[in-house]
Amino acid sequence: MRLFTYFAVILAWALTSSSAALAQGQLTPVITVNDKVVTRYELNQRMRLLELFRTPGDLNEVAREGLIEDRLKQQEMDRVGLQMDPASLETAMNDFAARANMTLPQFTNVLAQNNVDVETLRDFVAVGVAWRDYVRARFSREVTITDADIERALQAQGTQPTQIEVLLSEIIIAPPPDRQVQAAQAAREISQMRSYADFEAAARQVSALPSRENGGRLGWLPISNYPPQLQQILLDLALGEVTEPIEIPNAIALFQKRGMREAPRAVQTPVSIDYAAYYIPGGQSDAARRTAADVKNNVDTCDDLYGIARNQPSEMLDRLVVAPSEISSDVALELARLDPGEVSYNLTRDNGETLVFLMMCARNQAGSDTVDTAAVRNQLTSQRLAGLADALVADLRASAVITSR
Repeated sequence: MRLFTYFAVILAWALTSSSAALAQGQLTPVITVNDKVVTRYELNQRMRLLELFRTPGDLNEVAREGLIEDRLKQQEMDRVGLQMDPASLETAMNDFAARANMTLPQFTNVLAQNNVDVETLRDFVAVGVAWRDYVRARFSREVTITDADIERALQAQGTQPTQIEVLLSEIIIAPPPDRQVQAAQAAREISQMRSYADFEAAARQVSALPSRENGGRLGWLPISNYPPQLQQILLDLALGEVTEPIEIPNAIALFQKRGMREAPRAVQTPVSIDYAAYYIPGGQSDAARRTAADVKNNVDTCDDLYGIARNQPSEMLDRLVVAPSEISSDVALELARLDPGEVSYNLTRDNGETLVFLMMCARNQAGSDTVDTAAVRNQLTSQRLAGLADALVADLRASAVITSR
């Protein structure tokens, strides 16, 4: 009996020690965000929750990134004294379960079957809902959706089954002030060329645009992409013929026609062009172009530029919706090559001291009278707020001290 009691005590001690060690391991910090820790338990729970939601990707990485952002958001809300009351949180939990066509008890039962603590879901929902309310309260005055914003969002399909497309090569000569006479002479000589090979060689030698690397050759583009004052000139060119030199701000443009076709395209000629111009100090310097490349890598739509330009002077970003005929010739030629969401940074302003980051937002067709404009306005508001929120999280992350184990 004494021997049995001895082994029972040893076994109980071993089980207790094992449980304590396991608990200690679960409470081990795996991430520190400023002075707030994320434990192994929280990370494992978030991964199980993501697995239940069928989240794609590396769940460990997705969970870590999500928990880091949650800590940053919570610290920001703590800074301003924002707290979510229990009744609102309970409503949010029920709404979350309802999106899965379940009651909250049913949903928590599914969580338990998958070894997810209900507190994990509660924390996930609380941060998300509180952050949404905080973003709306903080940025609502910065987001104004105009009728022009709604107009450009309404991309109505046109009725024309085909339209004319042209295949061109380009040369843009951008001489310094002391070389303008020589540039004009070179442009006149190029305008007399009829050989594709000669024009391509000239493009590689004198053109200021990146297209010089492939002899100035452009792909097929709708004639409506080009400035209205240039369209008829391009249509009248014979194959191989080059335009007369075209004066544009600080440069001379020439185009050689390589082809023309009628192509299926169910869009109308745009009534207005929506584009953005973000101005970067430094002109064509390496530093300015690196900044432009970084911006390009961090934006998908023109709305994203509002987050990039946040906390900067308002004149750093222009968002314009204008008739094609009202766009300056150099900007119009750059935009002609771009589809919505594409960018260029070939132009400068202020005597070459400022680099222009151009982004095509939309080519607007005639609007539709049956569209729910209130729904469009709400959608645009949400998109703008999301861009500002993402920029705020990026700022918080940049100034935070984050360690990961």
